[in-house]
Amino acid sequence: MLRFSKMHGLGNDFVVLDGRTAPLSLNVASIRALADRRTGVGFDQLLSVEPARDPSCAFYYGIWNTDGSPSGQCGNGVRCVAAWLHRAGTLALGEAVRLESPSGPVTVRLLNAHEVTVDMGEPVFAPARIPFAAEAEADRYAIEVDGDALEIGAVSMGNPHAVVMAEALAEGVPERLGPALSTHPRFAAGTNAGFVRRADRSHLQLRVHERGAGWTQACGTGACAAMAVLRRRGEVDESVQVDLPGGALRIAWPGPGHTLWMTGPAAFVFEGTWLAD
Repeated sequence: MLRFSKMHGLGNDFVVLDGRTAPLSLNVASIRALADRRTGVGFDQLLSVEPARDPSCAFYYGIWNTDGSPSGQCGNGVRCVAAWLHRAGTLALGEAVRLESPSGPVTVRLLNAHEVTVDMGEPVFAPARIPFAAEAEADRYAIEVDGDALEIGAVSMGNPHAVVMAEALAEGVPERLGPALSTHPRFAAGTNAGFVRRADRSHLQLRVHERGAGWTQACGTGACAAMAVLRRRGEVDESVQVDLPGGALRIAWPGPGHTLWMTGPAAFVFEGTWLAD
């Protein structure tokens, strides 16, 4: 039997497993079974809370998508991990703590029991580090997706993102292009495909097709990526609200040479026991 917590950040939902005192036995088949929304519990990502590998961090958290593939980072997920640790009695309100993700350390601070701010690190635009196939680093890249010529921004927030301005696309086109862009061969590890509209310099609207999970209600790293791409182009202010289908996040980034901060909610849904075979 496997005890779990069901949580969500703006509708981006998670199953959180406690691996602090005993190792977790997870494989692709078990993750997919747990992810099934009809015969399992259902989630966009699975999160494990484990002892830190890095001595400068309090805990490590692992991330898996619904198809069983690992992920390097999850913005909504790390907020839920922080709230989970607070409920477990190991993270105090107002306390800043370093947590270790698969892509490296992040700093979290609980503003209250249900709202968390996270230092997501500095956005990475170097193509080789995303990874994205390009001859040179640029603010915009031309790419063909499913027969359509697109202009994208490419950035890593610990995981790869392609950012597309949705205003340039006809109705219904993002729904068709999202899955194709997520698996485009120029992104060697796949990518999260974000389609963004700019309401004004401090307000963005975003939908994200996540690699390994599909369309989600919210994507924290996707919101960070969209803001970072547009901030680097000089098209938004250093603090913006990003509206996603599940709700709003606040993203702050002065620009290159600085880390990016994400603030948003984390919520518990229920606790349960998975009766694994």
